[in-house]
Amino acid sequence: MLRLSIVVCAVFLQGCILPQLKKKKKVSKAPVAVLPVPPANPNAINKPPAAGPKPYKQVITDKAVTDIGLFKVHRVDEKYFFEIPDSLLGRDILIVNRISKAAAGVRSGMAGYAGDQIGENVVRFEKGPSNRIFIKSMSFAERASDTTGMYTSVMNSSLQPLVAAFDVKAYGQDSIKKAKSSVIDVQDYLNGDNDVFFFDASVKRMLSLGTIITDRSYISGIRSFPSNIEIRTVKTYVKSVLGQPPAGPVTFELNSSMVLLPEKPMKPRFYDPRVGYFSTGYVDYDANPQGIKRIQMITRWRLEPRPEDVEKYKKGELVEPQKPIVFYIDPATPKKWVPYLIKGVNDWQVAFEKAGFKNAIIAKEAPKDPNWSIDDARHNAIVYKPSDIPNASGPHVNDPRSGEIIETHINWYHNVMSLVHNWYLIQASATDPRARKMTFDDDLMGQLIRFVSSHEVGHTLGLRHNFGASSTVPVANLRNRKWLEEHGHTPSIMDYARFNYVAQPEDNINEKGMMPHIGEYDKWAIEWGYKWMPEFATAQEETPALNKWIIERLAANKRLWFGTEMDAFDPRAQSEDLGDNAVLAGTYGIKNLKRIVPNIISWTNQPNEDYSNARATYNDLVNQFNRYIGHAARNIGGTYSTPRTVEEKAALFEDVPYARQKDAVAFINREIFTTPTWLINKNLISYAGVDPVNTIRNIQASTLSRLLNVAVLNRMLTAEGLNPGKSYTADNLFTDLKKGIWTELYSHSQIDIYRRNLQRMYVENLSALVESSAVSVPNLSRAPTASDTDISALVRAHLNDLKLDVSKAIPSATGLSKAHLKDVLFRINSALEPPRK
Repeated sequence: MLRLSIVVCAVFLQGCILPQLKKKKKVSKAPVAVLPVPPANPNAINKPPAAGPKPYKQVITDKAVTDIGLFKVHRVDEKYFFEIPDSLLGRDILIVNRISKAAAGVRSGMAGYAGDQIGENVVRFEKGPSNRIFIKSMSFAERASDTTGMYTSVMNSSLQPLVAAFDVKAYGQDSIKKAKSSVIDVQDYLNGDNDVFFFDASVKRMLSLGTIITDRSYISGIRSFPSNIEIRTVKTYVKSVLGQPPAGPVTFELNSSMVLLPEKPMKPRFYDPRVGYFSTGYVDYDANPQGIKRIQMITRWRLEPRPEDVEKYKKGELVEPQKPIVFYIDPATPKKWVPYLIKGVNDWQVAFEKAGFKNAIIAKEAPKDPNWSIDDARHNAIVYKPSDIPNASGPHVNDPRSGEIIETHINWYHNVMSLVHNWYLIQASATDPRARKMTFDDDLMGQLIRFVSSHEVGHTLGLRHNFGASSTVPVANLRNRKWLEEHGHTPSIMDYARFNYVAQPEDNINEKGMMPHIGEYDKWAIEWGYKWMPEFATAQEETPALNKWIIERLAANKRLWFGTEMDAFDPRAQSEDLGDNAVLAGTYGIKNLKRIVPNIISWTNQPNEDYSNARATYNDLVNQFNRYIGHAARNIGGTYSTPRTVEEKAALFEDVPYARQKDAVAFINREIFTTPTWLINKNLISYAGVDPVNTIRNIQASTLSRLLNVAVLNRMLTAEGLNPGKSYTADNLFTDLKKGIWTELYSHSQIDIYRRNLQRMYVENLSALVESSAVSVPNLSRAPTASDTDISALVRAHLNDLKLDVSKAIPSATGLSKAHLKDVLFRINSALEPPRK
């Protein structure tokens, strides 16, 4: 999922805006339908049974219009009926709900647009007593297979809820005793509101939707296909914001897809943290004989060779899968971008060839057929959204029993083009002249769209972000044109390694070395996840072979390493970084930013417009500079975390080496604590109204907050305790920062506004660390505070040393510098000896 900042994921881990849905559903009462039908309440489980089924012809009359597919769907006058064959009773059916047409003005972040998923459930239709059919909501969160022991206990403790009930209006035409199907009236249930077929309750809250307005809600059509049923409804709700009176009505057109899941689930593949896949899981009561075990299965498409090609596949020949992965491009997409979106999908074909399949993934334009619908669950689509949100996302829907991906709709927001434009301008314009303007040529923008498309398609194939991929590349190689043309600047398009900001103008790097492409890691990850392994009957049986495979491949090629997006302390796994050395990469990146600043006004000028483009570009550049500082800061107090199994004879955790941490502090002192005067541009101040004083202050503040952080300092103290004499310590950090931040104390020079701001913030950060030391109470239920550890003592000692140096410097200081130092002294004294309350 492409976004401005990490959330992540989140997405995190599937890149999807839909919150995690609860499996247990509320039973909601359906209101009286719009169409003239007798009042009914088919949701009510405890309603008295009706008189009984009628003869089939009295219910499904000659007036019926019937659509034959998964179920027969009958429309009789203004009523809809499902005719459910007995063969499908008890079968798992996935229901996916989406917005087809969004309500005007109803948005919450990235939610509320056409194509958005708003609900997901697995249900079964089951026969009950008194001629009734129930909908049962299914959860697969707990499992056991021991039919004589735990299985019975788990089943007795996991009764699934009945979320709706229907009277059987008629049985199939053979006879009541030998009925092959049951006819139920779904009019009222689908005409009303419930979270099985429509908005999940959490999404309704997000969009501030209140009660349904029944006389402005109706079923607009139901179509039945061989493996799915598509239900189109119009729903009108009261707009309801907490604490405010109800607002006017809002209307959505919704599509609900009922998809029959395979009778025999696909053989799952168990998740491994060394290869980055999304996963779904359950608690297994059999896997651990003396406890329980959380089982995770990767999410992936079912790719299997055709029966006639099985032997060819086993011999290593490329074969086409029985069912390829096909993406359709939303007909609403601007035509000039369609070829690039198609290329972004087809670029993955080379990765699937590693898994033994050719033409496994294909993109097509949507057919010009009035019966074709982008909402049909049989169709995967890249959905164009005319939105000002600068983003894109690649969610997918999977079978919770096995992890099999069933379908996906990639969300491509129109304004994502502004995002990639701004990234490329800031990261590449120093080396690529095409990026030095506000409107890129179509081919350049098309290639950027292609990159975004490929990244999001990767998510829909099951792949997570690999924030560690770029850390396997030596920084020197990022300036080597020949090497880049062969390998690319990152081994994974799933990394957030946007563009090659390390390359310098004199390196003459072309487009192939500047933009991400499907890389070695991507091919390996698809090979590992999609390789068909029929020699193993179960996921448990194939796990040892897969483990051995991972060990051998990672040992042979370090570029296949996966770095999770969830580790806040491993400097190798960072967003928006490049190379194996953040200090060196950041140094080159800053050189390029210095080249851009003097040209911002000329590169962003447009006729008849003001200087807002220049101001926005400057702010983007500042954010990029801040990232370089943050990449280096992550090394300080950092730990390398490398998942391994017991078969590998290597450490899982290693502290970042002393020299690497010390270099990072020196870089920070040099690039941001020494005032970055190159950010102070008079033309930008005069014309664009930028504010370098507060800009620089904000970067310094965020950097100090990262360094003088309890969690970071505690990790440094722990490392010192475990490896005395070898670690870069918290005391080393304070000593080095003092040298960089307080040079004027010893040179007796004037202290300018930038340094005064920095020094005040430094003292305030230290003061906060000792603020609660007098009332320290050990509490094992929370994370340690500064007062619980040596941090408080260390900070106090450092402040006392600083107090002496400030006191000595005050007599020789003059003007505002003198006033500033007196103020600093007052702040230090207040921290060391707070006034009594």
